[in-house]
Amino acid sequence: VQLQASGGGLVQAGGSLRLSCAASGELFSINGMDWYRRAPGKERELVASVSTGRRSNYAESVKGRFTISTIARDNAKNTVYLQMESLKAEDTGIYFCHAWTLSGVNYWGQGTQVTVSS
Repeated sequence: VQLQASGGGLVQAGGSLRLSCAASGELFSINGMDWYRRAPGKERELVASVSTGRRSNYAESVKGRFTISTIARDNAKNTVYLQMESLKAEDTGIYFCHAWTLSGVNYWGQGTQVTVSS
């Protein structure tokens, strides 16, 4: 499974960005996909997740502002989006796409930088 993240950039506080994660490969084993971020000087944290059946969960800090969605094209391609609204300076960080299987296999994409200027 390969994950390719894109969509980061520089935005002013209050602005919006949409991150994309293109997943390819043997996706039939994937049970869920997430977005994590690592803010400067902080540990990596889970931002949003979506699992089989389209159940989604969000970190408290982003609830009501971020939306995770997925479009499954087939068993070999899928795209997960993270729509980010009302961005704050504390949303700044490197955002990583992650996929996981029930058997405990984890896949990570390269990070994409999001910088929110205040």
